[in-house]
Amino acid sequence: MSRLSLTLAVILGLSLAACDRGEPEKAQETTATPAPTGEIDRSHAGDLMPAANVRDPDGRTLNLGALQGTPVLLNLWATWCAPCVKEMPLLDSLSADYDEMVHVITVSQDARGAAVVTPFFAKGGYAYLEPWMDEEAELGFTLGGAQLPMTVLYDAMGQEVWRVTGDFDWSSEEARSAIDEAVS
Repeated sequence: MSRLSLTLAVILGLSLAACDRGEPEKAQETTATPAPTGEIDRSHAGDLMPAANVRDPDGRTLNLGALQGTPVLLNLWATWCAPCVKEMPLLDSLSADYDEMVHVITVSQDARGAAVVTPFFAKGGYAYLEPWMDEEAELGFTLGGAQLPMTVLYDAMGQEVWRVTGDFDWSSEEARSAIDEAVS
């Protein structure tokens, strides 16, 4: 096999392995449920939560910096991201379990905003999550997130405790123990 053929084969393989952004309203489909890939990363511990604004489909604005006083689990996701979609029911359940002890805030990074987020939430029937959006993905850039999903836990003072890049099993004992650090 020539060097050019090998290079083209590698490039084609890598492009097929990436999330499919060609159909933003439909998540990348898989035949099997892969194991979560995310791990808890404490390398940014102590960083302050950005005082960024996100909005909901009705135009209400939420300043994340104003959430101090209660721990916040901030999740960046998109409708076209299969691992993100897989996490949403787990995050809804987590939000129910932690109720007033932790704010679970999910922020869509979909460029099409409410046009895709509103139907996604209607179909998912989430009881505890709200459809916050950041169409310009400014929050993702601020947090240094090039991969979705990205979830960051902030303590009641607004300081980062840890983050997870990639999907995570939010129903696991590991997740619950790690969140309990910020609640105690």
